[in-house]
Amino acid sequence: MTGPIRNLDCRPTRGIKDLYIRSNDFRKAEDEGSGSKKGNTEDVDFESYWAVLSSSLHEIHTKNASSLSFEELYRNAYKLVLKKKGEPLYLNVTAFEKRWLIEVIRPRILAALSPSLLNRHGVADSTSAIEKRGVGELLLKSLKNAWDDHLLCMNMTTDVLMYMERVYCTDNQKPSIFIASMAQFRDYVLRAVIPSHNDLTVAMVLNSVIMEQIRMEREGDFIDTALIRSCIYMLEGLYETGEEKSTKLYLTSFEPEYLAASQAFYASEGSSILANADAGTFCRHAKKRANEEQDRCRSTLSTLTLPKIKAIVENELIKKNIREVINLEVSGVKFMLDNDRLNELEMVYDLISRVDPKKEDLQTTVQARIIQLGTELNTSAINASRASNTKPPKPPPKPDGDRPDGETKAPAEKPLSIQTAAAIKWIDDVLQLKEKYDNVLAKAFQSDQGFHAAFSRSFTDFINAFERSSEYLSLFFDENLKKGIKGKTENEVDSLIDQGITLLQYIQDKDMFERYYKKHLSKRLLMKRSISTDGERQMISKMKMTVGNSFTQKIENMFNDIAMSEDLTSSYKRHVSQLGDADPKRVDLDVNVLTSTMWPLEIMTPNHEDRQTNCLFPPQIERIKHGFEKFYLDQHSGRKLMWQSSMGTADMRGYFPEMKGTKKTRELNVSTYAMIILMLYNDLLPGESLTCEEIQAKTNIPVNDLKRNLQSLAVAQKSRVLLKEPMSKDVKNDDRFFFNERFFSQFQRVKIGVVTSGNNVEDTDERAETEKKNDATRGGTVEAAIVRIMKQRKELSHQGLISEVIQQLTPRFMPDVNMVKKRIESLLEREYLERIEGAERPAYRYMA
Repeated sequence: MTGPIRNLDCRPTRGIKDLYIRSNDFRKAEDEGSGSKKGNTEDVDFESYWAVLSSSLHEIHTKNASSLSFEELYRNAYKLVLKKKGEPLYLNVTAFEKRWLIEVIRPRILAALSPSLLNRHGVADSTSAIEKRGVGELLLKSLKNAWDDHLLCMNMTTDVLMYMERVYCTDNQKPSIFIASMAQFRDYVLRAVIPSHNDLTVAMVLNSVIMEQIRMEREGDFIDTALIRSCIYMLEGLYETGEEKSTKLYLTSFEPEYLAASQAFYASEGSSILANADAGTFCRHAKKRANEEQDRCRSTLSTLTLPKIKAIVENELIKKNIREVINLEVSGVKFMLDNDRLNELEMVYDLISRVDPKKEDLQTTVQARIIQLGTELNTSAINASRASNTKPPKPPPKPDGDRPDGETKAPAEKPLSIQTAAAIKWIDDVLQLKEKYDNVLAKAFQSDQGFHAAFSRSFTDFINAFERSSEYLSLFFDENLKKGIKGKTENEVDSLIDQGITLLQYIQDKDMFERYYKKHLSKRLLMKRSISTDGERQMISKMKMTVGNSFTQKIENMFNDIAMSEDLTSSYKRHVSQLGDADPKRVDLDVNVLTSTMWPLEIMTPNHEDRQTNCLFPPQIERIKHGFEKFYLDQHSGRKLMWQSSMGTADMRGYFPEMKGTKKTRELNVSTYAMIILMLYNDLLPGESLTCEEIQAKTNIPVNDLKRNLQSLAVAQKSRVLLKEPMSKDVKNDDRFFFNERFFSQFQRVKIGVVTSGNNVEDTDERAETEKKNDATRGGTVEAAIVRIMKQRKELSHQGLISEVIQQLTPRFMPDVNMVKKRIESLLEREYLERIEGAERPAYRYMA
């Protein structure tokens, strides 16, 4: 038996079959003794009875009990207790056990003590590992054997003295013989002072040997864990006083010393490994140590020690070193992140989770790295934008190439300008960074919600630190939603859009993004460049789910305008057909009627000074305009139509008398402005020309738009419907333009696009103008929020009002406190609010 003994009910039954005494025999013996009054008064010879018992006990201890009659021994002990001899019997038995332990057992244990063990701290350092293990195991085996023999003998002895324990010990509140003998083993064996070493006891040496064996195991040597476990069972089965769990010798004698030694060991080892190994090695070793200590407590020591040794390993090895491990310059968390060391990051996460539930050091380091990488992306985008501004201007790109009707080949994709390409690259780089850290979060950080929030804050910080993030994200959507995207499948485009929607969550100035998105969307819708209407609506649906219905309301109205315009155009064509106008040269008209408050009209009239300029259309076009206006206003009285020609297109048939070949006509797809310019030449004689200045006077087309369209018609090589004198890339006011009667194209249908720089990114002046417009819009939004709050609250302090306004508007944009104050002052001046006189703090009252 090597397990801990807590009380009499725990000891095993005897294993000797022929010595088994049935309970009926014991009951019969008791009945015979108690049924005779004469027996109760007869005297017994204690010495003769004890001589028999003493001899039997000796036989039991010398493992020679096979010839004993346990029934007879039980009757003898029973008679002594019955004749009031329980006390001398009890004293004699305990004295016998004491002598046996002192005279027989203790010498055996002392004989197993090697001189090298008598050092208080265990084996000398010069002793080899094999010698250390050998001398230690000799003592452990001696104690194990002595303990096992003692348990076996005392189990058999208590069976013999069962009646004494049940009657005498209970009546006199004496500890049972078993418990008393356990205490004797503690006092006369474990606490025995070693001769010539008055400061040492067997227990002290035992503790040192066990700890030395464990130290050897920690250093990689093999030890007999089962042997150590047997001795630990012994310490768990012995108590300081009584049988209270807290007084186990294991807890009072061995464990404190073991924990102190372990604390010193791991404090030293942590410093040593940190000085000589990289972060990954440290993490692997620390995790290995934690697992080893857990296994050691379960297989070698006691599970009672598990939470305590776990705390020591976590504190000494992990908590005191983890910050330095994370911040190691060459191999720390930054290195792991940059080199995708996900396994090592997972170990760091596991270790810091043991000592810090919030994992602040790891979070801070990862956040700092995300912001650092994001800032580098911002800097690269800014540098690319500046570089493009400093390069010499390139010749204007050619307009869209012409291609024949029915051609199925996709048109060539226009090359992006440097600034536009830099904008798309910035978004792509941010998405790659997001994907990388999403992977880190899932595989290394167990999708920890705290880290997810920390990552979101980091991306929010560096994305909003870049002032063009809203514009660049809108450009990213624009490029992926346009027709003619090469190299990407529909699923790939959808995936990119989903990722872009994720970035939209990080942008704080969502009103600025909305402004840019409406600008780019209007071009896609009006110039029919979108992949599909369904794709656009799916995009809006995703945005609505991410940022709310109020954000997408105006954008949805833009789609409604396009759908209603298609129905309106169909109705107008039916109306015209019912008029019976059989003019074969009548112009067909497709119109988009746009709600001015929903569309970014500055896109259609980019220059502020040209916004009120009315383009002069040819007479036949004017008649069509007036006819549509009458048709529309008859159905919608009280409305006003303002024609915006800058975004329109026209299909024309041109006749070129000197064109090679038999067919002298070509169909031209041009802008509305180009149509107006070309129709001027119907009224000129062959060979006559117009200057740029004359064309501007006849058409009232804004100068910038006029020059761009003239470049498309006269400079681009494949679309020279006009001839320019002198021939140059730039258009001056006195340049002359002739109709090119010899124009030739191998395609029947020729598309002449308007010359653009290919750059969709705003320059500094355009950016400043956009911000100015956005600030004006924000002013109205702030005022509306103030009125809404005050109308509900009636009275509110100045600080409270500012806080509530900021809280309400933050989902849309981050309000500037000074702007809020200015809008409050404006409302005070206009008597929407009034100051509350006599208030302790500045406060306002709503005036209905």
